Amino acid sequence: MSDPDLDAIQGIWKQVAVSGGGDDDEFGGPGIQAIVSGNRFHVGAQGGALLLEGSFKLDSSKQPKQIDWTDDIGTDAGKTLPAIYMLDADRFVFVAADPGAPRPTAFRAGPGQVMRSFVRA
Repeated sequence: MSDPDLDAIQGIWKQVAVSGGGDDDEFGGPGIQAIVSGNRFHVGAQGGALLLEGSFKLDSSKQPKQIDWTDDIGTDAGKTLPAIYMLDADRFVFVAADPGAPRPTAFRAGPGQVMRSFVRA
């Protein structure tokens, strides 16, 4: 049986806020866009340059809901980042921890965590 959130997350999302992640967060600038197709994601900069891509696994039965991101490229290639998320029709928010760190439990960025907010593009 498919997770209903998997269907709901499909499409194009525009990043509107980011907190945590440090000053060198290359995915925090203006115009960042994420495209979700199936269980794959592609993150691009304004102008279309590919910044990141990979896969994810959702579990909406947990509280808070859980998502695991696995990057295919970049500094975390092959590593899984444990995260939590909130999703509705027009808004997607997640908090991800560094690879190997415990999964976040609250919707705020703590040490070694980043919180990103998106709206449907």
